[in-house]
Amino acid sequence: MLEARRHAAESAHTGVVLAAVLAAPALAALTALGAAALGTAFLRGVVTPPSRRAQDVRVLAVRPEVHEIELAASVDTAVRGGFSLWFDQGRGHARIGRLLATGRGRVVRELGQVDRGTLRPGARGRLNGWLLLSPRETGLPFTAEEVPTQFGAAPAWLFPAGGEGDVWAIHVHGRATTREETLRGMAAFHRAGLTSLVVSYRNDGDAPSSPDRRYALGETEWRDIDAAIRFAERRGARRIVLVGWSMGGAIVLQTALRSSRRGLIAGLVLDSPVIDWRVTLRKQARLNRIPAPIAALALTAMQRPWSAALTGQSSHVPLAAMDLVERAGELTVPVLLLHSVDDDFVPSGPSEALAAARPDLVELVLFHGAGHTRLWNDDPALWESSVERWLAERALSRSGSSARK
Repeated sequence: MLEARRHAAESAHTGVVLAAVLAAPALAALTALGAAALGTAFLRGVVTPPSRRAQDVRVLAVRPEVHEIELAASVDTAVRGGFSLWFDQGRGHARIGRLLATGRGRVVRELGQVDRGTLRPGARGRLNGWLLLSPRETGLPFTAEEVPTQFGAAPAWLFPAGGEGDVWAIHVHGRATTREETLRGMAAFHRAGLTSLVVSYRNDGDAPSSPDRRYALGETEWRDIDAAIRFAERRGARRIVLVGWSMGGAIVLQTALRSSRRGLIAGLVLDSPVIDWRVTLRKQARLNRIPAPIAALALTAMQRPWSAALTGQSSHVPLAAMDLVERAGELTVPVLLLHSVDDDFVPSGPSEALAAARPDLVELVLFHGAGHTRLWNDDPALWESSVERWLAERALSRSGSSARK
C-alpha cells in the first residue's frame, strides 16, 4: 500500500513538472506576444495623429461674477502664466489666467473669456499653451496664403514686416497641434522687423495629408518647410530664420541639414525642441508606463525598414540619424534654444548637450517651472527679450542690421 502511494505521488509530481515544462514555451510565447503588442501600440501612438484628446483636467467650480475658476490640482493646472482650457471634447474654449490660490486638491485661477460653449462645474477638458486662437488676435496685419508642397497647397499666414526688409521667419508648430501654437511669438519677430510666415505641414489637419497619414517625426515633414523656404524666396526673402516648437524643432533641424536652399537659412530659434528622439520617446514610454526593455525594443524596431508594416508608415524613421547631439558638427548657422529644465514631455537634457557641444553656434536660455512649450506663457518678457536680443546680435533684426551698417 505504501509503495503504491509512493508511486502515485511520484507520478503526480512528474506530471506537474512535465506540464510546467510543456507550458513554459507557451507562456514565453504569450509574454513575447504581449510585449510585441504593447511596443507596437506605443509606436503607433507616436506616429498617428490623435483623433481624440485626453480630457484630464476637471473643473470644480466656476464663478464668472468674480472671474474665477477652480480646477483640480495638478502639475499643469498650477503653472504660472495663462493658458487655454478646451472642454466638451474641444467644442468649448476658455482662457485661463494667473494662479490666485491653492488648496487641498484644487487651484483657483483667473477666468478670462469663455469663447465657445458653456463652462460648468464637473466639466472635463485639456490644457494647452495657446493664448491666441486666430491670427487676427495678434493685432498685426496678415494675409492668408498657400504654399505649394509635395501633396498640394498648404495653408499659411503671412505677417509682413513693412518696409523693405528681406529677413523672414518661418514658424513651425509641434506635434498634434496647429499653426495657432506659434502665434504667441509673433510680436517679438514683428518688432524686430522680420516678415513671418506661419506654415502648416503634412498630416497636421490643415495641410494635405501624406498617403500614409502618419507623422515621420521630421524625417519627411522637412520637405514642406523646404517648400516654404522656396515660397519665401520667391516673395523676396534673402535670409530666413526657422522657428520651431517641440516636434517643429526637429523638423526645422532636419530642414537646416537637408534643404537644397539651406544657404538662405541664417539661424534657428527653437522652443522646447526635440533634439534626440530616442531620449524623448524613452521619456514618453515611462509616462505611459511602458517597461524599459519593451520601450528599448520598440525604438530599435522603429528604425528597421520592416517596422513600417507595424506603424502604418510608408517608411521607417531612422531615429539614430536624427540625433542632433551626435550630428552637432554639421550645424552651420547660429541656434537659439529655449527650454525649461522641468519639461516632462521633451526633456531638456539633449538641448543642454547640444549647447555644450557647439558653444560657438548654440545659445541656450533655460527656464524653470515652465513645462513644455509654455515658456512664453511663464515669462513672456524673458522669451521675447531673448529672441529680440539674439536676432539683433546676429544682424537679423531691423536694429541689428542698422547697427552693423
